[in-house]
Amino acid sequence: MKLYEYESKIIFKKEGIPIPESYLASTPDEVEKIVENLKKEVAIKAQILATGRGKAGGISFAKNPKEAKQLARKIFSLKIKGFEVRKVLVEERLFPSAELFLGITYDLSQKTPVVISSSLGGIDINEIAKKYPEKVFTLPVNMVWGIQNYQGKLLAKNMGLKSKDMFKAAGIAVKLFNIFKKYDCDLAEINPLILTQDGKLIAADAHLELEQEALYRHKELEQLEIPIRKDSPRIPTKFEIEAEKIDKIDHRGVAGRVVEFDGNLGLLIGGGGASLTIFDAIRYHGGKPANYCEIGGNPTVKKVKELTKLILKKPGIKGLAVITNVLNNTRVDLVARGVILAMNELDIKPSEYPILFRSAGAYEEDGYRILKKYKIKYMDRSYSIDQAAKAAVEMISNLK
Repeated sequence: MKLYEYESKIIFKKEGIPIPESYLASTPDEVEKIVENLKKEVAIKAQILATGRGKAGGISFAKNPKEAKQLARKIFSLKIKGFEVRKVLVEERLFPSAELFLGITYDLSQKTPVVISSSLGGIDINEIAKKYPEKVFTLPVNMVWGIQNYQGKLLAKNMGLKSKDMFKAAGIAVKLFNIFKKYDCDLAEINPLILTQDGKLIAADAHLELEQEALYRHKELEQLEIPIRKDSPRIPTKFEIEAEKIDKIDHRGVAGRVVEFDGNLGLLIGGGGASLTIFDAIRYHGGKPANYCEIGGNPTVKKVKELTKLILKKPGIKGLAVITNVLNNTRVDLVARGVILAMNELDIKPSEYPILFRSAGAYEEDGYRILKKYKIKYMDRSYSIDQAAKAAVEMISNLK
């Protein structure tokens, strides 16, 4: 889950990372009043869940309340990468002597967190890495031990800092890693980390992304007034909201990451990131998906059952395709049981309903026995995902 900048800064402030004095506003009039009280030059920053707002005109600087109100009116009128600007952050303007970069993410190849620092902050780190690779310093960090003092100094040295500034930056790096670990982050980033002309190090921007599957552990977000939500530029449909509720029935496995479409073929798909491939294959062969969906991580029978019922009850559905990659962390027999239970509860005869099942992996033989018992057409691992997708589309196309 991506956090807005102001939400990230709430966490930064709580965990001891210096941030500018800042206030949230929902109207140009509120912006004007804030600036009147601050009596300082300010930065007015659009709060959206996307990068690149600066290039799109989402950040402006004002010297007085009147100018701030005018600039805020322009920012509120913007639509940036599909996001409407509904709130802005008004904060004291910082005057840097240097703009730096500090970030932490998880390196899947090394299977460890990696801290990144650079003396070139204020621009996208990918752009820095492409144009000035020698300016990007990466440091793998042990998740248990965290950032040690000497590692913090190495990161700070790469930013071009010396003396007291080096120790300050090392301390911020340690705190940023603590946030990364404590809040189960996929990404924690300060860009830019500003060294002011009077020698202060301040996080001018803040970017946190929290692991969606770990959100149930973070009840403290409610106390910080940070709502748990899906990252989307649009309001979720009733169908999608119900699917999300199903996924929250139990923390085990995924059965509810759903996007609604207007098609006639219901989908239960997944397996190591294969859901997008399966979805694209369905469309390639002329199919009209009624939904995008992910299942995996060994969801319970109840979760699969409730999700299947939701899909089958959707108006316009003519058939169901259960297609996954070869699964090593999800039992094929449990998915089969969930699907069949759903059909039974809806008084649908599995042997008469248009359904195709292609899955393989853990407990696949048990799953096939269950499907065979209920006379459900299935394809084993000898059939490719593409062949299964084509067969599912043909199954719907052949209906009278």
